Amino acid sequence: MAASELYTKYARVWIPDPEEVWKSAELLKDYKPGDKVLQLRLEEGKDLEYCLDPKTKELPPLRNPDILVGENDLTALSYLHEPAVLHNLKVRFIDSKLIYTYCGIVLVAINPYEQLPIYGEDIINAYSGQNMGDMDPHIFAVAEEAYKQMARDERNQSIIVSGESGAGKTVSAKYAMRYFATVSGSASEANVEEKVLASNPIMESIGNAKTTRNDNSSRFGKYIEIGFDKRYRIIGANMRTYLLEKSRVVFQAEEERNYHIFYQLCASAALPEFKTLRLGNANYFHYTKQGGSPVIDGVNDAKEMVNTRQACTLLGISDSYQMGIFRVLAGILHLGNVEFASRDSDSCTIPPKHEPLSIFCDLMGVEYEEMAHWLCHRKLATATETYIKPISKLHAINARDALAKHIYANLFNWIVDHVNKALHATVKQHSFIGVLDIYGFETFEINSFEQFCINYANEKLQQQFNMHVFKLEQEEYMKEQIPWTLIDFYDNQPCINLIEAKMGILDLLDEECKMPKGSDDTWAQKLYNTHLNKCALFEKPRLSNKAFIIKHFADKVEYQCEGFLEKNKDTVYEEQIKVLKSSKFKLLPELFQDEEKVLSPTSATPSGRVPLSRTAVKPAKARPGQASKEHKKTVGHQFRNSLHLLMETLNATTPHYVRCIKPNDFKFPFTFDEKRAVQQLRACGVLETIRISAAGFPSRWTYQEFFSRYRVLMKQRDVLSDRKQTCKNVLEKLILDKDKYQFGKTKIFFRAGQVAYLEKIRADKLRAACIRIQKTIRGWLMRKKYVRMRKAAITIQRYVRGYQARCYAKFLRRTRAAITIQKFQRMYVVRKRYQCMRAATIALQALLRGYMARSKYQMMLREHKSIIIQKHVRGWLARVHYRRTLKAIVYLQCCYRRMMAKRELKKLKIEARSVERYKKLHIGLENKIMQLQRKIDEQNKEYKSLLEKLSNLEITYSTETEKLRSDVERLRMSEEEAKNAANRVLSLQEEIAKLRKELHQTQSEKKTIEEWADKYKHETEQLVSELKEQNTLLKTEKEELNRRIHDQAREITETMEKKLMEETKQLELDLNDERLRYQNLLNEFSRLEERYDDLKDEMNLMVNIPKPGHKRTDSTHSSNESEYTFSSEITEAEDLPVRMEEPSEKKAPLDMSLFLKLQKRVTELEQEKQSLQDELDRKEEQALRAKAKEEERPPIRGAELEYESLKRQELESENKKLKNELNELQKALTETRSPEVTAPGAPAYRVLLDQLTSVSEELEVRKEEVLILRSQLVSQKEAIQPKNTMTDSTILLEDVQKMKDKGEIAQAYIGLKETNRLLESQLQSQKKSHENELESLRGEIQSLKEENNRQQQLLAQNLQLPPEARIEASLQHEITRLTNENLDLMEQLEKQDKTVRKLKKQLKVFAKKIGELEVGQMENISPGQIIDEPIRPVNIPRKEKDFQGMLEYKKEDEQKLVKNLILELKPRGVAVNLIPGLPAYILFMCVRHADYLNDDQKVRSLLTSTINGIKKVLKKRGDDFETVSFWLSNTCRFLHCLKQYSGEEGFMKHNTPRQNEHCLTNFDLAEYRQVLSDLAIQIYQQLVRVLENILQPMIVSGMLEHETIQGVSGVKPTGLRKRTSSIADEGTYTLDSIIRQLNSFHSVMCQHGMDPELIKQVVKQMFYIIGAVTLNNLLLRKDMCSWSKGMQIRYNVSQLEEWLRDKNLMNSGAKETLEPLIQAAQLLQVKKKTDEDAEAICSMCNALTTAQIVKVLNLYTPVNEFEERVLVSFIRTIQMRLRDRKDSPQLLMDAKHIFPVTFPFNPSSLALETIQIPASLGLGFISRV
Repeated sequence: MAASELYTKYARVWIPDPEEVWKSAELLKDYKPGDKVLQLRLEEGKDLEYCLDPKTKELPPLRNPDILVGENDLTALSYLHEPAVLHNLKVRFIDSKLIYTYCGIVLVAINPYEQLPIYGEDIINAYSGQNMGDMDPHIFAVAEEAYKQMARDERNQSIIVSGESGAGKTVSAKYAMRYFATVSGSASEANVEEKVLASNPIMESIGNAKTTRNDNSSRFGKYIEIGFDKRYRIIGANMRTYLLEKSRVVFQAEEERNYHIFYQLCASAALPEFKTLRLGNANYFHYTKQGGSPVIDGVNDAKEMVNTRQACTLLGISDSYQMGIFRVLAGILHLGNVEFASRDSDSCTIPPKHEPLSIFCDLMGVEYEEMAHWLCHRKLATATETYIKPISKLHAINARDALAKHIYANLFNWIVDHVNKALHATVKQHSFIGVLDIYGFETFEINSFEQFCINYANEKLQQQFNMHVFKLEQEEYMKEQIPWTLIDFYDNQPCINLIEAKMGILDLLDEECKMPKGSDDTWAQKLYNTHLNKCALFEKPRLSNKAFIIKHFADKVEYQCEGFLEKNKDTVYEEQIKVLKSSKFKLLPELFQDEEKVLSPTSATPSGRVPLSRTAVKPAKARPGQASKEHKKTVGHQFRNSLHLLMETLNATTPHYVRCIKPNDFKFPFTFDEKRAVQQLRACGVLETIRISAAGFPSRWTYQEFFSRYRVLMKQRDVLSDRKQTCKNVLEKLILDKDKYQFGKTKIFFRAGQVAYLEKIRADKLRAACIRIQKTIRGWLMRKKYVRMRKAAITIQRYVRGYQARCYAKFLRRTRAAITIQKFQRMYVVRKRYQCMRAATIALQALLRGYMARSKYQMMLREHKSIIIQKHVRGWLARVHYRRTLKAIVYLQCCYRRMMAKRELKKLKIEARSVERYKKLHIGLENKIMQLQRKIDEQNKEYKSLLEKLSNLEITYSTETEKLRSDVERLRMSEEEAKNAANRVLSLQEEIAKLRKELHQTQSEKKTIEEWADKYKHETEQLVSELKEQNTLLKTEKEELNRRIHDQAREITETMEKKLMEETKQLELDLNDERLRYQNLLNEFSRLEERYDDLKDEMNLMVNIPKPGHKRTDSTHSSNESEYTFSSEITEAEDLPVRMEEPSEKKAPLDMSLFLKLQKRVTELEQEKQSLQDELDRKEEQALRAKAKEEERPPIRGAELEYESLKRQELESENKKLKNELNELQKALTETRSPEVTAPGAPAYRVLLDQLTSVSEELEVRKEEVLILRSQLVSQKEAIQPKNTMTDSTILLEDVQKMKDKGEIAQAYIGLKETNRLLESQLQSQKKSHENELESLRGEIQSLKEENNRQQQLLAQNLQLPPEARIEASLQHEITRLTNENLDLMEQLEKQDKTVRKLKKQLKVFAKKIGELEVGQMENISPGQIIDEPIRPVNIPRKEKDFQGMLEYKKEDEQKLVKNLILELKPRGVAVNLIPGLPAYILFMCVRHADYLNDDQKVRSLLTSTINGIKKVLKKRGDDFETVSFWLSNTCRFLHCLKQYSGEEGFMKHNTPRQNEHCLTNFDLAEYRQVLSDLAIQIYQQLVRVLENILQPMIVSGMLEHETIQGVSGVKPTGLRKRTSSIADEGTYTLDSIIRQLNSFHSVMCQHGMDPELIKQVVKQMFYIIGAVTLNNLLLRKDMCSWSKGMQIRYNVSQLEEWLRDKNLMNSGAKETLEPLIQAAQLLQVKKKTDEDAEAICSMCNALTTAQIVKVLNLYTPVNEFEERVLVSFIRTIQMRLRDRKDSPQLLMDAKHIFPVTFPFNPSSLALETIQIPASLGLGFISRV
């Protein structure tokens, strides 16, 4: 199919975007060849026209189907290109929180900037031994693959970790080393793996610093070789370093820091040992304050200093050397504070007695004057003479900085050398794994010599990477016999040649450095002349003559030539070095003594201004003869040599690549910046890997995978028996272009995009099938629903219509009745209303008419009075108006006259001015004067008359005013009266309204009162009836209450029983925990015991001393051994030190328990010593009483004395041997003590050793006392015993009578006296108990009286209460009484339980002591003394000859018995042909015979040999399930026999009378039962380990990978990792294999006669292992988390449950262990969308932890496009709902967990006398008794 045919409508493509780099879009119409524009729609809904390039016509890259997004391996993608890779990484990182992804052979690691719980030891164990493609991508998977290939291919490995600063390279390398240290372990006791990990804090402190990109950035590259021996255990390591950034010592950019060690020193300056360094705050020193950021958030430098010093100590750097290192570092800081003063432009000086310089000289041990002189001067040597020249201040500062860098670089080199010496392997290295932590490709705005070297190194690494990828591709094609076509991939050899070839950039640089007047400018010109326009990879910038451009594989980089020569020369003044070499401080000369022998010395650049000045550091040594010559090599030459050496190392190993990506520049957790990610992907070679893969056939399927996935596209006739031919036929039909695929031997190879095309066809086919199925199903469902609805509707209609008709008839009847009632009711209401209205109307009319008459009268009265008032007022008003008018008129006249007079006067004045006027005036003047005089007189008269009139008017006015005032007052009073009358009218109206309202209220109240009366009457009648009913029901209610009280009492009892059961369950859980801890301690003890045996064998071989044989102790000691000390081939003196060999950190609880046990043992020994001493005193008294008769007795036989003396000597020699061996073991323990023992835990071990010594001495003293006691008892026995033997019964009776007459009288008297005392004490105790009982009865009587009084009071109170309250009170009282009684009963029960436990303990102690005393007396007392009652003679009967149930053997045949019955026995033959447990029965019958003989030595020896024999067999054939199961069954049967025939009542109740006769008579073997129980526990744990090893390879394949239901889970495309599986036969196991294996285990256990309860426990453990391993793999495999896989798992689990049902094991608890796996499978299948789904998941998954639920949801991956991914919001909802759940944060289940085992007593019904010994066992030397 052509590529252009895939660009159809709805196809999705990637288009470039300036912000997001690539954006997803969807085609709106099909693309046709020749189209210049694509019609697209972006995801946000915006339409876009995408123009194609007119030249290339290149279409945008297609997007992969959603089903392929989020794959573990990028090579599994159908379309391999940059946007697909970027999108896949983003989806995994942001949505699934997965930081690791495979890209072919590369592991891409994205820094999450957050601590993730994926590096614990449980994760390491999960990845250990797994194939790389089987688990999710992880750094542990890469480390495991390297470790596995090293062991499988016998070839050294390398892990190359690269990336930008801050991408996480150092952390990834650290985790890889931690994985090797955890998985492999060390071959010696030197804990090399801890030292390898301890080198990290040291190298980080001296080589890491804070940068703007990373708080803990490695400023050097390192290659660590971890060495392994032939058993692939770590034996050592070696470190090589590259390009230490020395310039950081003297210069730091803004927001950056110097190396961590300087700040750690400053933070620890207050420590006493650092006082001499005269340090201070970091801001005080020039070399630590330039960055302005001396503190890192969240980092405590003082605490880091403690870690650094601890790591130095662990690596063997002594305290004196550590202080020397700190002196040098402090000296560098003080040197940075040295200041210079200019004298002139060419010289400078240091101030006298300059404090920083004097401190530096004191710390370095050099002369102040010399150092001050050479810091300001330099020596110039010519051919004839030498000159001393002063230097300028700038040159002096540069020289000071160069010296500081040189000192630090040499110190760094020295520390690396010492770390390598500490990590050096003591044995021969067989292979190694190298971890390369190196810088990635760098490009900045200004790039200099440092970036040039870094990018040169990356070019070399990229070339090696490309060649490796190309080689792997070629091998794959050749293996599959695919025609190999040369793939054109980027070869960066031309770029490497440009740098390192002859006349290359480095050559020209070295040549320019040798020139006397060489400069950066001349070197740049040489570069232009040599390479410009001749090499396509070399360019010159347009605007610069001091720079050049190189086209690297990742990008173009422009380098500035300035500073290249100085950095390449890397010079430091020789005179300054000589001053330092002459130092009295011994460490300083060491730093420089080997300087000339180092291939790549770390010297400093004189320029302190360069931010990144790196030079090669490598501790490899050169030949001495080349010392002077090599010292002159330039930095570039040295770096090129070290790089070539590194490449040779890498080429000689199998590389594994880890590419670290920095997702953003702001260190935000889980934030993805597409631009930065693409830059790094291009630079680290990931995209080149993709391009190489995509150039050929990137998609590869096996024929079976292809058939399983695309079976849906085949018709039935296309399916053939040959899968390969079937796939060929189908592909020829589906893909017509045969160039798009190739058929290999085992796989089909596809071109890019073909898998997507096949997926599209498959999806279309499935969609069509789904539509057809949906159509049919929906039609059937709708028809069925319609028929059901129609039937239901008819039924409903019938019932509804009937109901409606009945309701209508009822309605009609009610309506008619209602009308009649309404008629009469309305008539009554209307009549009543009419009468009320008539009466009210008459009353209102009377009131209204009276009111109207009164109102009319008052109105007439007011009118009359108002007329009179009006008359007077109007007259007064007329007069006032007249006077006012008159006054106004007069005033107007005056005004007018005045105006006219003024006018006249004016005219007269004018006329008077003229002469004529004056004449006229003079003529009539006299006449006028006379007239005027006459007028004046007249006016005076008028005035007087007017005054009189005025006075008259005033008088009249005053009288009129008085009258008017009186009138006004009268009017005012009348007005007030009118107002009062109006108010009275209003009040009367209000009263009328109020009366009306009251009338209405009275009527309504009357009506309500009548209604209430009716209602009250009705209620009263009803209440009476109810009271009658209540009275009738009181008796029944009382009975009911009594019943309820009894029920509540029963419920309370049941509740208490439930609580008791819960407490019992809790106690059982605690018991299981304690049992588990004890069994773990037993397991640890057995491991230490085996380790002790191995160490003892090795010591014996080294010293050539034969292994000491079996040591025997005295029988009394044997019978008194404690529960935890039993004799075996290893005696106590040998056994106890074994328990102290484990490291203190793991053994601390065991050591303390052992210490307490030893203390308890010492106390027991002291008590036993005291009892023996008392017995000895008593025997001495008896001997003194019998002393008078000694002369009559025959003398002691010499043979007996010789026997006793020989025995005593033998015991003494054995004690001496034991003491010597204990001393030797103590000495060996102290000599071979591990570093942990000499660490803080050492005092505890010394205390234990002292305790052991004291115990051994106490045992010696006790043995000596026992020997003395035995000799005295034997002498007494011989003195008492007659000459005749015990076979003569008559003489025996005489002897007994003599003993009674003479020797026994005093003893009988003493015994009688003691009996009397005992009886007296018993009587006293009974009296006390009687008194106590009497007191308690009195107290009970008093309490009963009080209770009676209280009951009477309550009864009196209750009688006063109403009936309901009385019942409630009585009920409450009864509940309280029952609760108190239950609490009292519980307290009594607890007291009784405590008493019973105490009595049981006392009983055990007394039984043990009585048994010991009986054994001692039976051994030491003669037969005559056995008889207690001197009443009648007793005959000692003999056992019958034909007694059955015992087996007799000779003592010398014991080893033969153990050999034939245990060591050389074939379990299969015994299980098939003989009865189950036959060896156990035979051994027990032998023990019975030894017990019958009362031979404790024989019993102890046989039991010890049996236990040791079983241990030997299990050690030799411990990996054989049949052997371990056989001996577990026989050990348990032996243990049950010892219990069944022990004579204890608890074990005898199931015995027959005949079996009870077979019980042991002389010895209590309870201690040996405990030993056998411990042995059975150890065997059980070994059995679990064996079956775990057998099941482990089957579980994942059978439970997860194999398709039990064919065709349910479609196979998704897989990447390269899945194809290169390390195990060829993986996948051969199926669920049937697991079930067959389970059947095999079950049948073997049943054949061996294992107890059914024990079989259930084994099955439970097996199912737990299956469930835990399956779930752990599910949690670590993204490809397994799908809906179909959930169905497969549930089906597999159902098959296992069916197996349990078939075997009748459902009650074994095995099904419950699978509950987490079942819930995980259900979680894969349930809906995961809504809040209801979240709630259902939270309630369903109660056996899974929150971390496991979230992990499954994050890993959930659709296999088909019909499934939907889980949204991030849904996962957050789940997390919010589960945040209050308190469960373990651990992700994985502990697959190594072993449930505590119990051995329930299972008696045998087999009669011992019926057991026959087959001749096939070879036991002819034993005989039945």
